[in-house]
Amino acid sequence: MGSFALSAGHSDAYYERAQEVQRMVEAELACKLQEYDAFILPAAPSPAYLKSEKMNDPLAMYSGDMMTVNVNLSGLPAIVVRGGHVENDGALLPVGLQIVGRPFGERALLEIAHAYELCTWDEINF
Repeated sequence: MGSFALSAGHSDAYYERAQEVQRMVEAELACKLQEYDAFILPAAPSPAYLKSEKMNDPLAMYSGDMMTVNVNLSGLPAIVVRGGHVENDGALLPVGLQIVGRPFGERALLEIAHAYELCTWDEINF
């Protein structure tokens, strides 16, 4: 499939479509960030998994990144902080929290992340 997509006459269409989608994602998120200082989103669709759990399932490992795709497409700054933990078969597994900021708003983003960590340190880090 990859060879077909990159063959003569097809690569331009896929590249242009990808750029169009990227512009749409960027515009939508930038529009929402005019109203809010930042977004707080899950960093992954599930808590962290045990190291041995998904070693033989690359698709499952890849799907763990699905929550960061829009941010990567938009080019917005983001940071992931520890959002807590859940118990799974006796193991405490961390849950990631993704904070997404405004364009070129890295300073404000880091301040939000720092304030969150200061306010939740005792509950999350035991």
